[in-house]
Amino acid sequence: MERKNVYGVVLAGGKGTRMGNVEKPKQFMNIGGKPIIVHTIEKFVVCPGFDKVLVLSPKQWIKHTQDLIRKYIPEKEKVIVIEGGVTRNETIMNAINYIDQTDGLDDDTIIVTHDSVRPFVTHRILEENIEYTKKYGACDTVIGATDTIVVSEDGRLVSSIPDRATMYQGQTPQSFHAKKLYELYNDLSEEEKNILTDATKIMIIRGENVHLVEGEVFNIKITYPYDLRVAESLLGGAHA
Repeated sequence: MERKNVYGVVLAGGKGTRMGNVEKPKQFMNIGGKPIIVHTIEKFVVCPGFDKVLVLSPKQWIKHTQDLIRKYIPEKEKVIVIEGGVTRNETIMNAINYIDQTDGLDDDTIIVTHDSVRPFVTHRILEENIEYTKKYGACDTVIGATDTIVVSEDGRLVSSIPDRATMYQGQTPQSFHAKKLYELYNDLSEEEKNILTDATKIMIIRGENVHLVEGEVFNIKITYPYDLRVAESLLGGAHA
């Protein structure tokens, strides 16, 4: 049997507190008549580069997520819902542990990790993440900074203004050889783990190279109520 070694990892563990007082996490809110998370999973399912798609959900929302997949996703056998962790990186480690226990982990196993609330990721971005991870070992999706970036050390005064030409805004996917990422993460001290904001930083802390993949301006993360209106507009929705 052919070995499965390319996994989409959709991170749906967030509670969406910045969306305001809503009754469910933001990934389950509707845009264009379907939950945001469904739009995102669809992008992964139709991409032939993935052997499986893992969706990491809060424990109390696992059944709801499974029900949505049964309702909306034709190739549902390709999608598995498992429990996420407390933090983003713990959630990714849960995915790697699942892969290790079910299919086995080797040096060629690739994970393409993506925010469940970035439903406008493109086929090109996904394919390039797979291609670049095979070639370079790790990659991060970014767009060049268009605004001037201002650094303030104390939150009151401008400390510096770095050269915008070297500044990028991070998006997702972020993609890695799963075994290498797992080993590097478990080698970090608790202090190092506490300063992590995303998985790419695990690689950077340990001096590993991470290749850039060009993102898209419209590959937005739906975080605030305003973003829902932008998303409807991007879908051509009536509520734009």
